[in-house]
Amino acid sequence: MKSDSNLEKVLSAGHFAVTAELGPPKNADPEVVRKKARMLKGCADAFNVTDGQTAVVRMASWAACLIQKEEGLDPIVQMTCRDRNRIALQMDVLGAAALGINNILCLSGDHMSFGNHPESKGVYDIDSIQLVKMVKDMRDEKKFQCGEEMKVEPRLFIGAAANPFADPFDYRPYRLAKKVAAGADFIQTQIVFNVPKFREYMKRVCDLGLHEKVYILAGVAPIKSSGAARYMASQVPGMDVPQEFVDRMVAAIKGIPSPKSIADPEKKKEVRRRRREAWQAEGIKICAEIIQQVREIPGVAGVHIMAIEWEEAVHEIVSQAGLLPRPTV
Repeated sequence: MKSDSNLEKVLSAGHFAVTAELGPPKNADPEVVRKKARMLKGCADAFNVTDGQTAVVRMASWAACLIQKEEGLDPIVQMTCRDRNRIALQMDVLGAAALGINNILCLSGDHMSFGNHPESKGVYDIDSIQLVKMVKDMRDEKKFQCGEEMKVEPRLFIGAAANPFADPFDYRPYRLAKKVAAGADFIQTQIVFNVPKFREYMKRVCDLGLHEKVYILAGVAPIKSSGAARYMASQVPGMDVPQEFVDRMVAAIKGIPSPKSIADPEKKKEVRRRRREAWQAEGIKICAEIIQQVREIPGVAGVHIMAIEWEEAVHEIVSQAGLLPRPTV
């Protein structure tokens, strides 16, 4: 056992793992994190806190991780190469470990142009693969990247991300292999909607024997509306959303009138509520179905639920997927 990570214990015991995301606020209010932590407790085995997702300023991942740890959750600190050089990254690795955070997800980070400070300068001193290797050497060799030794190592369960659907598709398993060779203990993938294509990806991963060296968690997410389904299908690079799911989200509100056709404000509000609830119910159902399908794919060790700013959906998703209660290890 490399760490006190609950996630590592669940995976090493052979259980199908569940991780989820806790989005930090765009302010300094700790109660936002506490409220989400209480809502999510018991739904999953560990919880990511994003690190400046989409390059938008939010509460630091390590700080929100500490708050959720105080609420009894097992946090996964996310760390991006976008904002820190190798000195700052190693300092934050030591700090997170000292605070009792047992998991880390190493990422490159979304480009600054996507965020609320597009004029800011990216650092990218090292990339995500180099970050994985650096953390592994700190943990296993007790050495900083410069070769200097340390007395007390950061005992972290090391994660990385993978996108099975990015082009070129044939290269994706080899990109994963580089992260495994660098020292990743677990992988969380991009959101899976196209299950047959993901099955093909996992077959290639298994053919390379990577599933025996790393725990792979398939990323899943609930769709909030038909508009969101269309947007992900047509506008998000590396996202593969089959038309079937777009059609199901459209059909979910069949029979409910458009709010544009209603003049009365109260009736308009009621119609919007009905449409929202119908979309959300279908989106959660689709997500649970995908979890059940990917669970049967060889090499998949768990799922990572990305209900971004919709944490209240996680319990129902996990429940419908038949993954409650979570194991105690």
